[in-house]
Amino acid sequence: MSGTAEHAAARTAEEAVAEAARAYSNWGRWGGDDVRGTLNFLEPAMRARAAALVVRGESFSLSQRFDMNGPQKGWRRRTNPVHTMLDTGTDAALGKQGFPHGIGGADDVIAMPLQCSTQWDGLGHIFDHGKAWNGRDAAEAVTSDGDLVTGIETIAEVVAGRGVLLDVGRVVGDGGELPDGFAVTAEHLETTAAAHGVEVGRGDIVCVRTGQLARVRREGWGDYAGGPAPGLSFWSAGWLHRSQIAAIATDTWGFEVRPNEFPDAFQPLHQVAIPNMGLLIGEMWDLEALAADCAAHGGYAFQLVAAPLPITGAVGSPVNPIALK
Repeated sequence: MSGTAEHAAARTAEEAVAEAARAYSNWGRWGGDDVRGTLNFLEPAMRARAAALVVRGESFSLSQRFDMNGPQKGWRRRTNPVHTMLDTGTDAALGKQGFPHGIGGADDVIAMPLQCSTQWDGLGHIFDHGKAWNGRDAAEAVTSDGDLVTGIETIAEVVAGRGVLLDVGRVVGDGGELPDGFAVTAEHLETTAAAHGVEVGRGDIVCVRTGQLARVRREGWGDYAGGPAPGLSFWSAGWLHRSQIAAIATDTWGFEVRPNEFPDAFQPLHQVAIPNMGLLIGEMWDLEALAADCAAHGGYAFQLVAAPLPITGAVGSPVNPIALK
């Protein structure tokens, strides 16, 4: 039996979450009023050093497309984006817009859940027994008016620094991809970092490629949105805490391995990482082009700019992360 299986067999999810929450809590670490959690590890001097990593001038968008062909299947009313034109070239050509001297234009609108494609989970997204980040009462912190304390707008200017790609799919997987249900442990992360010749440390924004997105692009979305997936093991929580990373993102819908490692559990690593650790989590990132470039040219560390939209009171946000090498 693997160490992970032994852990899972020895505890219920309730017990394991409670134990990890105590062990890896950052409550009060940056004061009682803190709203940024582990992003506090990412200091201005680190951003300056990250800029020096740009040598070739190559840039990579790490975002999936936002359109109606996306992965969502309606779980908890999450739908794919609906893009609608308000004004078109046809309207302009037919003279229906009412503008003078021949000028015309196009305009459009989009309606979508904020976590329907490439996105950040804000610190108000997940609670642990009614507690939000830093021990706040969830009922008071996040209401029908939105996240009144840690709304995504509070981190709009700070999510930029040194990015590190850990291509676990290529290093550990078969054919560059991990199978659904594969739990990525601290050992897998460390082995991958060593294979890449890169160190992961304080203030880094870590991108973990499993290869699942590449697979569903070949085979169809299937259950990508909420179904079985490779992902971070619950037992990687210690690594996430002691590494002092600022944020972490994966190419999967739910960041952690699915099915989860406990019977009848739902996203237990989220329950530890977000409200207790204060860790910023990204999901559904497209790491394929970046991973191919890293494999071809080396350089698994890069400048990463991944600012959320400053939507007041939001508990998550779409993002178009840009990696620069």
